[in-house]
Parts: sequence; structure tokens; C-alpha cells
Amino acid sequence: MADGGCMTVRTIIPVILSGGSGTRLWPMSRPEMPKQMLALTAEESMLQLTAGRARGERFAAPIVVANAAHADLVEEQLKTAGAEAQALILEPTGRNTAPAIALAAIAAGETGAGSGDALLVMPSDHVIADLPAFHAAIAAALPMVAQGWLVTFGIAPDAPEIGYGWIQVGEELAAGVHRVARFVEKPPLDKAQAMLASGDHAWNGGIFLFRADAYLAALAQHDPGILVATTDAMRLARREGTRIYPDAEAFAASPDDSIDYAVMEKADRVAVIPVAMGWNDVGSWDALHAISERDEHGNAHRGDGDGSVLAIDTKNCLVRSDGVKVALVGVEDLIVVASGNDVLIMPRGRSQEVKKLIAAMKDR
Repeated sequence: MADGGCMTVRTIIPVILSGGSGTRLWPMSRPEMPKQMLALTAEESMLQLTAGRARGERFAAPIVVANAAHADLVEEQLKTAGAEAQALILEPTGRNTAPAIALAAIAAGETGAGSGDALLVMPSDHVIADLPAFHAAIAAALPMVAQGWLVTFGIAPDAPEIGYGWIQVGEELAAGVHRVARFVEKPPLDKAQAMLASGDHAWNGGIFLFRADAYLAALAQHDPGILVATTDAMRLARREGTRIYPDAEAFAASPDDSIDYAVMEKADRVAVIPVAMGWNDVGSWDALHAISERDEHGNAHRGDGDGSVLAIDTKNCLVRSDGVKVALVGVEDLIVVASGNDVLIMPRGRSQEVKKLIAAMKDR
């Protein structure tokens, strides 16, 4: 029935993608402790906050897809948050979002999910400030999801952002639900400015809702290599309780494609729900400063314990420390991050250049 048969969506299974490394938030975010495991925006980690967005009568326990090296950390954080996973799929290597979601869709079927269950795919490292708006968008999507549509959530844009993909919003299919006219890769500034001015584009936030069978059917049609490899990897997987270790050799044979490229840009029945829900992907220290609570001087200071950050006559600075004392006097527009033996100092507005530092450190 993945070709468009209509049914009622009984249950929503959250699928949390937690395989990223978050290198742009170095030195706090590292391969062994990536940003989704950090409490960057609240007392809970970003992974815990993500799990908390999909709780309630309609939602099942989550399926989490993560790096095998983070298995203990993921389980510990979810248990602390009261959101233990029904399945923890541990990737032997990163193969992008399309294969990761395929693993989750196959696992959903194995755990008894029928065609009437939907997958709510969420990256583990995003911020959503307005949960009622998010839940309203999910509710608006469900009738289309029941008909076999693949739904993405378009973020209402407030800037000509060149770091995100964009979605052109097409004809309205139902209240608040539109056909996707086209997906746009990360644009140059002039194109982003034109799309923002047009009023009919949204940012691509990478959050999706669809039936598991509809997604697997779309893969079979548009990128069958992913479906074959992930099916083999799950058939040969090793299982330990809720942990699933897909077969490494079979999974390595999968094409390394994003869900956008493998499925969403090619499938016919793809819808978008534009929504303003206080979304941010916290992709840089500048982004964190923008969404953080700031004092009357524009500072966002946070340390591990009392007294680890001391700032006098500072303005518009972001300071983070996980232990070492950081003291600032008479400065403004700086980002200062101290973690372990590493300290990062840069002007605000240049935090995207952290990736240059990472590359330089790899070369040394």
C-alpha cells in the first residue's frame, strides 16, 4: 500500500539520528563526545531534548541510529531522560542519512510496526523552541502520511541563509500542507536573498514524517542499492538486547547518499509543511550565541560550576568553560571556549572557520 493506499496512522515512532560529530563546535564537541551529547542549550543534552519532543500517547519509544562508539553514552543519556529506545542501531561506519533511515525503517518492521505506523525522523542536534507549533505541524501532516506521502518540515526563513538547503513551497494539498515544488542546494547569497524575498521558500531542516513502508518503497524505486545493502546489513546483524549491530561488510556496500538526494528530490508524492517553531541547528558558536539567554550587555557566559567564568566590562561575548577558569576584561564580540586542555578564541562572526582549524590540526 506504499503506492498511495490510505489508512489511519496508529502510532508515530520517533527516529533519532545521532551519528554526527559536530566538529564546528570544537573544542567542546569532539568525535568521542559530539555536540548532541552536550548540554549546550539547556540542562539536558541535545539528544535528551530531541527525545523529549516526541512523547505522549501517540508516540512510541524511539529508534535511535548512532555511532557504535557512542552506544553506552546514548543509552545512559536516554535512560536519564526517561526515554529508553526500543532499538539502538549502531552503525559500523557513517553512510549518510538515507541508509541510516533505511535501517530504522527495517527495524520498525521487525519490532512489530505495521504499515500504519509513521516514522518521525529527527536529527539529534537541533533546537526547537516552540513545541506546540511542531506538534501542530505533525498533526497536519498525518492525513497525507496516511495516504503514503513523504512529508518534510520547512523552516520559516528569517535570513538569506547560505548554509542551508531550501525548499520551494508549491500548491496547497491540504490545510498547511503543500506539494514540494523543488529542493534547492545551499545557494549563493544573491539566490538566497531572492528566495527569502519571494516568500514561497523555506529552509530544509532535515525533519521528516512518513510511513516506513512508503520510504522503503521509494528507496526501491529511486536508490535500490541502499535498500539492498541495508536489508542485507539488518538480516546479518548481531543483536544484544535492544542493541542492533548491522553487518559491517554489507552496510559498507551501501551508497553514501542523503535522504534528500536519494529519495526526496526524486519521489513524486513529497509534501512540505512550512512551520515557524524556533528551529536552529546550532551549527556554530555564533548560532549558539544567537539563541542563548544573554545578559544586558549581550553576553552569553556559562561555565561548569560557580566562578569558572569571570567577565568585567565585556560586551556581546560567548564564553564557555567545562572547568578551567576564564577571565575577561574590557573585550567585546569574542567567542572564548575552554574545554580540557584546549582553548578557542576568535571574533564573533567567524565561527564557521573552526572547520579550518580542524583541518589544520589534522595536517599537523
